[in-house]
Amino acid sequence: MGNDIDRAGVARAYGLWAPVYDLVFGKVFDAGRQSTIEIANAIGGRILDVGVGTGLSLSDYASTTKLYGVDLSEPMLRKAQHRVRSLNLANVETLAVMDAKNLAFPDSFFDAVVAQFVITAVPDPEATLDDFVRVLKPGGELILVNHIGAESGPRRVFELAFAPLARRRGWRPEFPWARLVNWAAHHGGVTLSERRLMRPLGHFSLIRYRKS
Repeated sequence: MGNDIDRAGVARAYGLWAPVYDLVFGKVFDAGRQSTIEIANAIGGRILDVGVGTGLSLSDYASTTKLYGVDLSEPMLRKAQHRVRSLNLANVETLAVMDAKNLAFPDSFFDAVVAQFVITAVPDPEATLDDFVRVLKPGGELILVNHIGAESGPRRVFELAFAPLARRRGWRPEFPWARLVNWAAHHGGVTLSERRLMRPLGHFSLIRYRKS
């Protein structure tokens, strides 16, 4: 599938969201954030948070973890850096502007990669997922939380109608589960270990893959 979202457009969109992101999306995404962090904390070690944004999640990670956060949006990262300083988060090793598809980390470096509400907002989801797996250690976990498009019914109709506007805001509301299924089958080096709908409405899914 072609790249229907462009990198510059995503960076521009999230730069505009930066001043109000926590206020607008903080509560909406809280259940997904807490679930991914609980899993990452249980794994421990070196954790990469892709799409770290304003750093809203950073203080919830265990102090024993070593955190690396990347984001495409410099305005979002400035807020994250301020949060790290103000909360004295000594376990945050790195915060950097970085393209999620071209991570500047060595192979097999992280115990867990966390990507919250990211995979539908990148130009090339499959190549991005490939790079997430590349930087994972064997046995490491890729932990995703994302909106997955409905397969049928009124929600599907709405998502398709809303898609052109959403793309201008930097994401795909109709992103199908089949793309993840096909990616994992093509990659061959990951195993789906969990797919769970998030409460209260089930609009978001927690998805876990383990690297072989």
